[in-house]
Parts: sequence; structure tokens; C-alpha cells
Amino acid sequence: MTYALLIIPFAIVTLIVTLATVRRPAFGRRMGSSAIAALVLVVLTAVFDNIMIAVGLFTYPPEHLSGIRIGLAPLEDFSYPVCAAFFVPAVFVLSSRGRRA
Repeated sequence: MTYALLIIPFAIVTLIVTLATVRRPAFGRRMGSSAIAALVLVVLTAVFDNIMIAVGLFTYPPEHLSGIRIGLAPLEDFSYPVCAAFFVPAVFVLSSRGRRA
């Protein structure tokens, strides 16, 4: 299995959970904040994954990658922080039903 295929269920769950919060208050503001958080996480991932790969802490089998890289880090590495930036706030909003967030 390739890493790109492994990402699909995480992305689908993130999309479903995030869309479940569309009618909740401040959805647009939350999406803006999530986008900023995703950008920060992508930058941090780019910096630290490149460092860790460069010093040999881990490698990826090339046959499981798309071949697209940002420095030494495969593109697939960036999907999890992006999903987290949208998924975590959405879960928080859904779990705070009836309470003021």
C-alpha cells in the first residue's frame, strides 16, 4: 500500500467531521484559524522532517511514495498535520454541544 492511499481515510474523516460543524457558530472564523494553523504545521513539518531525514533518523521506501518532495520530506508527510489542523477543532466544537465554546 502506498502512503497516498493510507492518507485517504484520514482525509475523508476530517472532511466529514469538519463539514458536520458547518451550521455551528463561527464556522468561517474557525476555518480561517484552522488554515493558519495548517500553514504553521506545514512549515514546522517541512523544517523538522527535513532535518530528521537528513540526519538519518528515518527513511521512506521510494516505491510507496508519490515522488513529490519538499526538500527531503515526501509530500505525503504533510497531509497529517493539515488534517489535524481541521479535525481537532471540529471535534472540539462537536463535543461541546450545549456548552458555550
